[in-house]
Amino acid sequence: MNPVKTKRDGAILEVTLDRPKANAIDLATSRVMGEVFRDFRDDPELRVAILTGGGEKFFCPGWDLKAAADGDAVDGDYGVGGFGGLQELRDMNKPVIAAVNGIACGGGLELMISADIIISADHASFALPEIRSGTIADAASVKLPKRIPYHVAMELLLTGRWFDAEEAKHWGLVNEIVRGDQLMDRAWEVARLLASGPPLVYAAIKEVVREAEDANFRDIMNQIQRRQLATIDTLYGSEDNLEGARAFAEKRDPVWKGK
Repeated sequence: MNPVKTKRDGAILEVTLDRPKANAIDLATSRVMGEVFRDFRDDPELRVAILTGGGEKFFCPGWDLKAAADGDAVDGDYGVGGFGGLQELRDMNKPVIAAVNGIACGGGLELMISADIIISADHASFALPEIRSGTIADAASVKLPKRIPYHVAMELLLTGRWFDAEEAKHWGLVNEIVRGDQLMDRAWEVARLLASGPPLVYAAIKEVVREAEDANFRDIMNQIQRRQLATIDTLYGSEDNLEGARAFAEKRDPVWKGK
């Protein structure tokens, strides 16, 4: 049984992690997910991805402890993109939406916050329980204090307590909450909106955001203004850049070609 199912509709790719009973990720599944997201990244016809979990109870609980007990090494080969195929994938310059259909804990929460937009079912719940087993939620320790207030991130990391969708939204960890039976409809609605937008601008935004993590404001602005970032240089020399100006002047909707 394939643990990762994909559905392609126009410029949108839906990726479903489907490993009953809980959608836990072992090494083999992580490698498959990496291949899926790498192919999405490199396919010029695809513009937006949606990541969700199979069923209604689990988005992803993270690492498959049963697989680990059977010999999967924690420091084994996760494949391109690292754990879950997304959180370390280089040059991912397309928007990814996480449609969180249930429990997202441990590595599953880390995978969730690797997305750009997060939509949560109202029954979803979250935790970083690694502390209780004497280990570290490494990716979350890097990413979470940048996403929500430091003191909140530290409390969640240090206690491993569970929290619900309303609290996740309160702290800005998810963008919005919908009823479980409306989750995928809403995710596809947002994906269609993004797919209709300018892909070269999206790519530039994502590269600027990544570069800005380790740069001061003046340095990153100089790189943008001097077209030293690849996506910025491509954007400013593109047909789409001219199309945006023409469409505005002609009072019509732009037609984006991604070139």
